[in-house]
Amino acid sequence: MKPNIFINRVKQGVYTAVGIYLIIVLLAFPALSLEYASKGLVLWFEKMIPTLLPFMILSGIMIRMNLTHKCAGVFHPLFHFLYGTSPNGTYTILMGFLCGFPMGARIVGELLEAGKITRREGSLLLSFCNNIGPIYFLSFVVPVLGLRRPLLPFGIMYGIPLLYGLAVMRLVKRNPGNISSVKDGAPAPGMPLAAAVDASVISGLTGIGKLGGYMVFFNLLNIAFVPFETLPPVLLRFYNCILEITSGIDRCGHSNPYLVLILLPFGGFSCFAQTYSMIQHTNLSLRPYLFHKLAQTGLTALCYLLWHPF
Repeated sequence: MKPNIFINRVKQGVYTAVGIYLIIVLLAFPALSLEYASKGLVLWFEKMIPTLLPFMILSGIMIRMNLTHKCAGVFHPLFHFLYGTSPNGTYTILMGFLCGFPMGARIVGELLEAGKITRREGSLLLSFCNNIGPIYFLSFVVPVLGLRRPLLPFGIMYGIPLLYGLAVMRLVKRNPGNISSVKDGAPAPGMPLAAAVDASVISGLTGIGKLGGYMVFFNLLNIAFVPFETLPPVLLRFYNCILEITSGIDRCGHSNPYLVLILLPFGGFSCFAQTYSMIQHTNLSLRPYLFHKLAQTGLTALCYLLWHPF
């Protein structure tokens, strides 16, 4: 038997076993399954839609009307000097950090599909621009974790990816090639306002709907460890956060604030699935993204191990 055939059969066997196990657990704990699914739906409705959907629609309008480079105009000289970005790359950094996850990935995907950034620049931007948003951090993470001095954790949360991105972009600039050059030819004319609004609303609703589905599904997967309640509590809390960060924060934020703060840059498997959803129509790979996220999570853990700001 060829190795690839054997590996595929093993994968299919594992996926089948996991699927059967999850079905059994869902049937064994129907009330808890409903509670987990409902929790994911409520968090999506109360936290994700108000904080993300307006930015999805607004950014979509800007991209479709070819206004992104003008929007970033004031900040572009500084960002181009530091990061070597194109005007649209500068827009991605600004919106990615201000609007929050997964807007960084969404904007990279939309700009790349429109031919307004190169694959190289998009891949580099994706490595540090797809983070938990400041509104989410201040309005949800800080109250749940009970942070009385949030300024320092805030600085770690966003300072590390900014400095990491600076290092990555600087290293790449030493190599031949221009990271910010786009394909030749005149840019396509922007859409009229009405058409841009309509397309952006439809695209935004589709995107936010996908995020809701991922949140419900991954939150429901917390049921997998219910039969193993004898495991150490910190292990179960780690599983909650690594699976779906929003529900993980809600479940264990008060008892393990440092665990939450360390895992925030990683975002959880749900965030990776959502990121894939945003870039699946491009030729970008999730493997480099995973590497960069793990690196930033490691740097964050090192900061909190050496320094306890609260």
